[in-house]
Amino acid sequence: MEIKGQTMTELPPLTLYLAAPRGFCAGVDRAIKIVELALEKWGAPVYVRHEIVHNKYVVDGLRAKGAVFVEELDDCPLDRPVIFSAHGVPKSVPAAAQAREMLYVDATCPLVSKVHIEAERHHANGLQMVMIGHEGHPETIGTMGQLPDGEVLLVETPEDVAKLDVRDPEKLAFITQTTLSVDDTAGIVAALKARFPAIIGPHKEDICYATTNRQEAVKAIAPKIDALLVIGAPNSSNSQRLVEVGRAKGCAYSQLVQRATEIDWRALAGITSVGITAGASAPEELVNEVIDAFRARYAVTVELVETAKERVEFKVPRVLRETA
Repeated sequence: MEIKGQTMTELPPLTLYLAAPRGFCAGVDRAIKIVELALEKWGAPVYVRHEIVHNKYVVDGLRAKGAVFVEELDDCPLDRPVIFSAHGVPKSVPAAAQAREMLYVDATCPLVSKVHIEAERHHANGLQMVMIGHEGHPETIGTMGQLPDGEVLLVETPEDVAKLDVRDPEKLAFITQTTLSVDDTAGIVAALKARFPAIIGPHKEDICYATTNRQEAVKAIAPKIDALLVIGAPNSSNSQRLVEVGRAKGCAYSQLVQRATEIDWRALAGITSVGITAGASAPEELVNEVIDAFRARYAVTVELVETAKERVEFKVPRVLRETA
């Protein structure tokens, strides 16, 4: 029913602040392409050790094309290709694949590989490593697995630094997981340098450009909004860090959602502004899905808040650039 050209039920106004950069980073984009090109080259099934990236929507899409996701190399047949995830794997995994004469492709993000190389270089110089990371995360497991047991000590908080039992305080270096909070990591680095003045840090920041850029975009929108929605998976470290950054910068209602169906509309009642971003493993389709869900309930104005431009691209391995 209309009255003087207007509907009886007008939608309430809402401003969506869309963070940029957001979503896929170059390492994730490369990893997904590796699986897709492997399926084109060798046909289905292609096996993938661990989720290629931490996003159910992406994994389900690749599964529908013929990718089979497994947790261990033992779950893969010897006569089919296997791909290692973007998070990286311990050295023992490709060694085992070679010993079994398996065809494998390493989709480890080049920025994670950089940390691996850094750790090996320090180890070759006689240094023990301290890794700042989250226990049990695939990237942490993969990085620590580049060196022999005991050569990499893990810390998650400044309090962990006080408990470290090192071999020689004069022969230490530190590395970090690439998907951490920049601000939280700075506190741990400060604690390490205070306790071990001789400790050597990376030549260039280990936390990847995409993680940093997405956090900076959230910092820019957090003071403007009533709520922040981070589109990403619960097991995505960089997505969880975006939620934490939002809360730390003043947006108390900062929540992780995998898809629009997970939005708690009752919790958003009465709001006038929402920030939207996406973790580095979340595709833009899911961002658009969330925007459409808001448009169905509000008269939406979208404002882009761009804090950086990303032009990074990583090549896929040569074996997949060669014709079949």
